[in-house]
Amino acid sequence: MPRPAPIVVIGAGLGGLAAAMRLAGAGREVTVVEARDVPGGCCGTAGLGNYRFDTGPSVLTMPGVLADTFAAAGQDMDRWLPLRRLDPYYRLRYHDGSSLDVVAGEEAMADQVRQVCGPDEAARYLRFRRHLGKMFAAEWPAFIDRDMTRLRSLARPYAMLRLAALGGFRNLDSLVRRHLTDERLIRAHTFQALYVGLPPRAALGIYTVIAHMDTVGGVYFPGDGGMHAIPRAMAGAAEKAGAAVRYGVRAVRVEADGSGVTGVRLDTGEHLPAGHVVMAADLPRAHADGLLPAGSGDWRLRRPHYSPSCLVLHFGLDRRLPRQAHHTLHLGQEWHGTFDALAAGRPQPDPNLLVTYPDSDTAAAPAGHATLTVLEPTANLLGGGDWDRLTPRLTHRLLRRLAGLGYGDLTAAPRLTLDPPAWHRGGHSAGTPFALDHRFGQTAWFRPAGRARRVPGLHFAGMYTAPGVGVPPVLISGRLAAERILEGSR
Repeated sequence: MPRPAPIVVIGAGLGGLAAAMRLAGAGREVTVVEARDVPGGCCGTAGLGNYRFDTGPSVLTMPGVLADTFAAAGQDMDRWLPLRRLDPYYRLRYHDGSSLDVVAGEEAMADQVRQVCGPDEAARYLRFRRHLGKMFAAEWPAFIDRDMTRLRSLARPYAMLRLAALGGFRNLDSLVRRHLTDERLIRAHTFQALYVGLPPRAALGIYTVIAHMDTVGGVYFPGDGGMHAIPRAMAGAAEKAGAAVRYGVRAVRVEADGSGVTGVRLDTGEHLPAGHVVMAADLPRAHADGLLPAGSGDWRLRRPHYSPSCLVLHFGLDRRLPRQAHHTLHLGQEWHGTFDALAAGRPQPDPNLLVTYPDSDTAAAPAGHATLTVLEPTANLLGGGDWDRLTPRLTHRLLRRLAGLGYGDLTAAPRLTLDPPAWHRGGHSAGTPFALDHRFGQTAWFRPAGRARRVPGLHFAGMYTAPGVGVPPVLISGRLAAERILEGSR
């Protein structure tokens, strides 16, 4: 049998590395090209003096998906990437001064709810938790962990009816309110709509799957090296399996002829021959920059709807914060008005904040020091805001808010700021690191396809294709790209 043609993966983010690990593990010749000097893509890293920050996701759920990726490359994840489960997963702090820790275990979590919301709500919570489990069991294998970019995958009437009966096609807010009555607990199970770029009243009930992953499945963190340790370990495992990873080189053109892709042209002038190419970078930017060949366009990207963006402040602290949780969500008094402002492209009147304090990542700061990251959701660049004026104004407001929340005066602390223009400079369309939102018209088959039907051998992985945004979905997208290649070798 002739040797299969080589494969080029463009982008060493989580989706591209997941595809490369699986393809190399299957014995295929794989080269990954990455414009940056390190792997990671959206799961990046940045330094400021003696401080190091994760510039991408701070939440890792469903670690089994990651372990399966390592196993496909013939590697044991625990040897490459020890993980620990956070305790608590989150701490939710409310405007009235109350707080709720999201912890492991059904009874332990019910006890938290009982203390904050009362015994009746704790009983309702237990029933709702079981409902979440039923929705997850119906949704994960049928719609998330499979290739929904193929139209025939939608033909699963039993699974669709099951999800509909469970409320999956109601809006998220109304579904949760059918089961819970305490506003604080409702918010604890609907703020996740921000992950898919929509208000709780606009997101489908199927996205309670995220609440299940967060609050029931658990949140994890690498034992050393922060979240950026994940792509570093994945790149190492890919190379161990036989893949070549080339850093500091940029793909400038995917070349194709009448039979499909033929290779990738690099900014060095070099041509890498390939029978398959996996595009695992920002998809609209790849089209706009002429990276992709004629015929590779997708009608689903003609009128894209992007998720909101965020203002992120990374601080270097000259002290540690006793009793601070790894993840703290500060939920403001405003709720629906906050989401309405985001949808309208305006600054939120009373923003909800995610504060990350990676206390266990001791190498991220000098002894006795620490890092702190604060994320405020904002409009993306399509909102029309003047970010030369907005960023200083929102930063000033955020510093005052943090001081009022008990974090002290951080005005003089070393600070790295990432706003929508910075995200755009980093390669993110519309200045958002969260890609397309997950409205119904951009979900499953309606999300950009996983392969270019008119350009054989061209595949896509990452946030822009199904299943969508988030670490587990992006890893799955890489797996699906690899499976398509292995099923239809050329």
